[in-house]
Amino acid sequence: MSADLTNQTNMAERLQRSHLRDLVPYASARRSMSGGGIWLNANEAPRTPSTAPGGVDNNRYPPFQSAVLNQAYADYAGVAVDQVLSGRGSDEAIELLIRAFCEPKQDRILICPPTYGMYAISAQTHGSDTVQVPLQQRGGANWQLDLEGIRNNLSSVKLVFVCSPSNPLGNPLDGADLIALLELVGEQALVVVDEAYIEFTAQRSSHTMGVASWLERYPQLVVLRTLSKAFGLAALRCGFVLAASSIITVLQKVIAPYPLPQPTIDGAINALQADAIAAMWQLRDDTINQRQRLLKELQGRSWVQQIYPSVTNFVLLKVSDAEGLVQQLSADGILIRNQSKQFALSNSVRISIGSATEMDQLIARLPA
Repeated sequence: MSADLTNQTNMAERLQRSHLRDLVPYASARRSMSGGGIWLNANEAPRTPSTAPGGVDNNRYPPFQSAVLNQAYADYAGVAVDQVLSGRGSDEAIELLIRAFCEPKQDRILICPPTYGMYAISAQTHGSDTVQVPLQQRGGANWQLDLEGIRNNLSSVKLVFVCSPSNPLGNPLDGADLIALLELVGEQALVVVDEAYIEFTAQRSSHTMGVASWLERYPQLVVLRTLSKAFGLAALRCGFVLAASSIITVLQKVIAPYPLPQPTIDGAINALQADAIAAMWQLRDDTINQRQRLLKELQGRSWVQQIYPSVTNFVLLKVSDAEGLVQQLSADGILIRNQSKQFALSNSVRISIGSATEMDQLIARLPA
């Protein structure tokens, strides 16, 4: 084993919860054995007696980790397959990281509000405290990391969660700041960069997206990805953790024996084929065009007090009466999200970008 791999393994072993060091994960039938033509080792039914969609039997358990799916995403993201863990969306990944690395009532996570709410909720349900170091406004509404504040609040922190592009703000975090964050955290904690919206910032070349290419340089880096946004597969609930193989090994100790249903695996593999990826990029471009159209329509409306810069599939607005706007549109059958309870976002709403027809209907019902 090379010195770099040894250091990565040592860091993962040191940061994981102490009781996991000697834990041998459950060896499911699919995880412990492969091959063969007659499967009598998993207490499965010999067939599916009910009518299955497409006539496919669903009597067999899916793989613990689909080699085909993980290789397809590794190829898409430009990483090694042993740096990929697939699971039930980014939400499960957040839970797994906290369960694997945070001792309840002892270790903490650090977040930078306003940010995605599940980081703090997952920590709370696990019994871990959350340290908040709010983003700083630079150049109007362009919120960025407070690196000095983070430096001063790392005591007992095992996980630092940052969201880039941001939900709910919509802007990306500065790349130089992310490098500075990784370097100041060092091997004290893992830095988790949630890239749920990363396709909206990229050229049509996945290998240059986001921070995944930094994994070799920063073994403390963990990247979260999903098929729910640009790929349009929210119903499948499929996401990925990209990290050093030693971190993936730790997460495999706490993930469920069969984390993804076979239909999800099949749908995700299909979405990662070349023609489907090309279709994703086209939908992404259409979404960006509709976003720009909405932003143009919002200019000059008296009730819009601030439009936050966005590179995502949504826009965040500060308005004169957030709840009133939400209720008015709801009465017309149009649902938008009130974000007014978020840190520093009073009277703010988030509007997702839909199809051209949906945006026609929204624009027609917005107040003048």
